[in-house]
Amino acid sequence: PLQHNVDDGGYFVELSRLKDGAHTAFSTPVEVKQISLSQVIPNSVKAYHVHYKQDDVWFVAPHDKLLVNLHDIRKDSPTYDAHIRLVLGGGKATALRIPAGVAHGVGNPYNRSMHLIYTTSEQFNLENPDEHRLPWDHFGAEVWDLTKG
Repeated sequence: PLQHNVDDGGYFVELSRLKDGAHTAFSTPVEVKQISLSQVIPNSVKAYHVHYKQDDVWFVAPHDKLLVNLHDIRKDSPTYDAHIRLVLGGGKATALRIPAGVAHGVGNPYNRSMHLIYTTSEQFNLENPDEHRLPWDHFGAEVWDLTKG
């Protein structure tokens, strides 16, 4: 978790400290070459994306809340075929590192637009994009449903 400082006027979160252009909050620093903002409209899913050259670091502000699904498709990984479903934001300040080769997606099952801030270790290259896709329901449509109960 990131330090989430709350006072009468709102909150402050330090997203990352950079040293030589890399996030230093992780066991292995993640180089930052691009910072992006994505709006996720209500009842939408943006999935699945796969990058083979770049790592992502995702952050959702504590006042927003997004559902994230990750699936390790790296055949040489000790966590190959593992699936993780989690919520970012929702009152917490957390940075999530997504290694190259892990399929990832974000969903907004809520009734207002939410925002995802993310950094990538590579800049987007229109001539040779490291953007690969799997269908949104490739690992089951139910992973995007709200947990009931």
